[in-house]
Amino acid sequence: MNSNGIPLKRDSFLEILGLKEVDRAGWKRSGLVNVESVADHSWGVAFLAMQICPPELNRLHLLEMAICHDVAEVRIGDITPHDDISVEEKVRIETQAMRDIAKGFPQGHRMLELYQEYEAGESEEAKFLKLCDKLDMAFQSYVYQSRTENDLRNFRKTANQLVIKYGYPNLLDDSVE
Repeated sequence: MNSNGIPLKRDSFLEILGLKEVDRAGWKRSGLVNVESVADHSWGVAFLAMQICPPELNRLHLLEMAICHDVAEVRIGDITPHDDISVEEKVRIETQAMRDIAKGFPQGHRMLELYQEYEAGESEEAKFLKLCDKLDMAFQSYVYQSRTENDLRNFRKTANQLVIKYGYPNLLDDSVE
C-alpha cells in the first residue's frame, strides 16, 4: 500500500503500458501501416509542451496533463471524428474509462482531474496542450508523407491555424488549402 492508502497493483500499471500497442486510428484510416501508438503520440505531445511552453504557463502541469490526456484510450481505443460517435458520447465513455482506471493508482484522482481539465479546454494550459496535440499530429504527418505517396495535408489544417494563433507561424508550412 502507498501513502494514499491505495494498494499498488501491477495489473493497473501493465494495463496503461498497453497504450504502446494502441495504434493511432487516423493514420491507419489513411492507409498507412506501422503507425505510431497512442503512447508514442503522448510522448510527442509532452516533448512539445516541454520545449515550447510559454513562460506564463505551468510547464510541470502541462507535462502531467500531456501524460494523462489519452490514457482512457487503453480501454476504448483511439476514437476519431470519422468513427460516427458524437463528441458528447466520446467524452462520456472516455470519462467513465478514466474514472475506472484512476481507481487503480495512487495519483488516480490527479489523473482524472488533469484529463477533465484537458477535455474542458478552458484553462490556458489545456488550450495550449490542445495546440501541442495538433502540432504533434502535424509533425507526424510530415514524417509519414516523406515515406509514402499519401497526401496527409489534411492532418495539418487545425495545427496550422493554432500555430499562427499562438505565435509559432514558422513551425509548419502553409501548404494546406
